[in-house]
Amino acid sequence: MLENASIQKGKSVTTDVDAIIIGAGISGMYQLIRLRALGMKLCVFEAGSDLGGTWYWNRYPGARFDSESWSYGYSFSQELLQEWEWPEHFAAQPDTLRYLNFVAEKFDLRKHITFNSRVKAAHFDDEKNIWTVILESGETWRAPLLITGLGPLSAPTLPNIQGRESFAGQSFHTARWPHDPMDFNGKRVGIIGTGATAIQIIQTIAKDVGHLTVFQRTPNWAAPLHNRKVTPEEQVKIKASYPEIFARCRETATCFIHQTDPRRALEVSAEEREAFWAKLYAEPGVGIWVGNFADVLTTKEANALTSEFMARKIRQRVKDPAVTEKLIPKNHGFGTRRLPLESGYYEIYNQPNVRLVDINETPIERITPEGIKTNAEELAFDILIFSTGFDGVTGPYDRIDIRGPGGRSLKQEWISTPRTFLGVMAEGFPNMLMVLGPHTARGNIPRNIEEIVDWITALVIHMRDHGLKRVEPKPEAVQGWAEKVEEAVAGLLFAEVNSWQTGVNRNVEGRDIRCTLGYYGGAVEYRRIADEVAAGCYREFDFA
Repeated sequence: MLENASIQKGKSVTTDVDAIIIGAGISGMYQLIRLRALGMKLCVFEAGSDLGGTWYWNRYPGARFDSESWSYGYSFSQELLQEWEWPEHFAAQPDTLRYLNFVAEKFDLRKHITFNSRVKAAHFDDEKNIWTVILESGETWRAPLLITGLGPLSAPTLPNIQGRESFAGQSFHTARWPHDPMDFNGKRVGIIGTGATAIQIIQTIAKDVGHLTVFQRTPNWAAPLHNRKVTPEEQVKIKASYPEIFARCRETATCFIHQTDPRRALEVSAEEREAFWAKLYAEPGVGIWVGNFADVLTTKEANALTSEFMARKIRQRVKDPAVTEKLIPKNHGFGTRRLPLESGYYEIYNQPNVRLVDINETPIERITPEGIKTNAEELAFDILIFSTGFDGVTGPYDRIDIRGPGGRSLKQEWISTPRTFLGVMAEGFPNMLMVLGPHTARGNIPRNIEEIVDWITALVIHMRDHGLKRVEPKPEAVQGWAEKVEEAVAGLLFAEVNSWQTGVNRNVEGRDIRCTLGYYGGAVEYRRIADEVAAGCYREFDFA
């Protein structure tokens, strides 16, 4: 075991298990199910007081996912699929958390999970091929395998605004929303941010607040969600159609039910384009993003046409022309950042109790005990909401002191860009397996998770069957994957835009240089490559 007096301070209990899983969200829960079936002794550490990951932490008003509910849940158990019923086509956070608790009870998962246990450090013993995990309590655990189910958006970032701690009212990041119900009735509320989370909150609380002030730095394109309840007749049809639903998800590049249209926007008539976009705009889900013409996300001319269509929709829905123009993005084209889905968001700005402040025009100077001071005025608030996003993908890893052989720091290794193979293993960090790590395919997240967890489980079985105690990717395999990652992103318009998906976050020091954080060649191609590696007996890895 790696000795470190400063880290070991506190509890000195050390426990050995076969594998340690960090995180009890969708990834950690499924990985627990799969490895437990192998008879392994496991422990899952979860920082929260209960399971659910994203759906435990993000309990803000209006939180819901934009995958069709019936394409989002686990697919591994036919019994589970038949027992559970989604109440809406796009489920709200309470229903999703209820679903995950239902899964935990059905498969008796809680006895393997230690809650309120934030991992402080994980160090690898090069001689013994053992990971030592140190909790913030000082308690230590050891296992030959370390599996991370941290989630790509689990490290919230607060804005770099002077005086942030001085505010005398209630203030919090959206991912740390109070567990007790919030009373907005008659309150003066300020929210900083207009990303996907902020859009959901704004459209939900605007009807209740006394006054809402939205501080916007970068407007986002957003499209209608068109959510509704699932009827009894639809429940029957959904349960009978799960094989077809999940087969469809495996056919698409993003694992949603939506498939890119093979036509090109620049090759059809203006009338055809307009009719197609109007159809997508009126349909539920992300079809207008991932089911659009084939050239919309790769060709500037096609993207400009789509952007203009979306801009016209905003102008039709917002009454004040000055506010309208502030809500239309000027620095990025449609779909080149994550597309939020909304339910009446734009109409909120027609309400007399809602005000939009463009902080590019009137920057925030500081937060005061009473509220927010811009360069033009000082505004008083009862509640401040920070909807300022996450340190995406690598951020959750940076917050744990992960060290490989010889004290090699993962955070330092990833300063410029992550180095992985398949996004499942990091170069130079043996026996550490990542679910949804950098450079994996992402889209409809549970579909991606199940495939990666199944792949990791097959690798663990291979090691067990061959008496192998150590695994790490070969340097040439890492380099080859890095080249594939860059080949896949080449030509995609989103790679030219600053966002968490391209590694840029102005609220995090050092996050000002773009890098590729995902594999954007599509889930079908990613699966083909990963399956080929497994079929070839993992030649891309060194084993001991």
